[in-house]
Amino acid sequence: MKKSGILNRHLAGALAGLGHGDGVLICDVGMPIPSGPRVVDLAFRAGVPSFAEVLDGLLDELVVEGATAAEEIREANPEADRLLTARLPGLTHVPHERLKELTAGAGLVVRTGEARPYANVLLRCGVFF
Repeated sequence: MKKSGILNRHLAGALAGLGHGDGVLICDVGMPIPSGPRVVDLAFRAGVPSFAEVLDGLLDELVVEGATAAEEIREANPEADRLLTARLPGLTHVPHERLKELTAGAGLVVRTGEARPYANVLLRCGVFF
């Protein structure tokens, strides 16, 4: 058994299969999940695991070359927007409806237990070399 990093076998396996340019949606419990992408649902109860915990864990594992969040996050959930802006330089914002459209092309959806509005971000995978 692994003793560090991501222990969830479904998530670890899904991350290992991602390639350059693939999308990873980290979402709250309210985000509609599109059919198509692989889904790893980590939600245990409201707020567990938090959006921040999942984001930080995935950023430890992935190379990210771009990220997109809903522009509505700025007003509805400024704490999450500050978190994303601090962790993801160059974060872009699009209308929430556009973010939902973009998630259809994601390779992986990771659902958190977050229950605050617009705690969602679409990451675009990069390469480590």
